Parts: sequence; structure tokens; C-alpha cells
Amino acid sequence: MEAKAKLKLARVSPRKARLVADLVRGRDVGEAIEILAFTRKKSAPLIRRLLESAVANAEYQAERTNTFVDVDELVVKEIYVDQGPTLRRFRPRARGMATRIHKKTSHITVVVGQGVA
Repeated sequence: MEAKAKLKLARVSPRKARLVADLVRGRDVGEAIEILAFTRKKSAPLIRRLLESAVANAEYQAERTNTFVDVDELVVKEIYVDQGPTLRRFRPRARGMATRIHKKTSHITVVVGQGVA
């Protein structure tokens, strides 16, 4: 059984979030949460909460279908970061000009399941 959780419009650039996503891809859920707890990146707590949400979704799905799921056996099967819409802001510059500032957003998706990734 697989369970999914999505975080949309996260205010972190996809390139930076993918660095953290690559750390936990294919690992056990417990090990992944432990790694994220000690990773000093902006996206680490976001992905940790998302992973915990995916585990809770798996438990809920199992309860709803009257099946058993062992949380210790769950593995991060998929984790990927897609680019969301970019916020565009302007900063005043010299001689009356303006520079565009791009504030990127991300859509992060986590899929957990039983067995080997």
C-alpha cells in the first residue's frame, strides 16, 4: 500500500529543496525523519512535516480498508520537487531603474510504501 502527501506553494526554491529531498529518497521513514531533524536547511522541516503527514495518511488508509500497516516497515518510495509559480518583485536601483527579483516556489510530493524502494 502506498500513501501520498503534497505540499504546494512552499516558499523555497526547487533547486534548494531537491538537495534535501535527495538525502531521504529510498530510506526508511524513521531514518529519513532522523536525518531531516538534524539537517540545517530551510526545506528540511517542511519535508519532515510532509513525511510525517504521508505516514499518517498511510495509517488512516490502512484503518479505513481494515488492513495492517507497520509504520517501521514504511520506506520513502518517491520524493520529488516541482517548480511552482514564481513571485515577481521589483527592487529600485541606481538612476531610476528597477531590477526584477524572482521569489521561487515549490511543489513537494512524498510517496511512502512498504518494502524496498
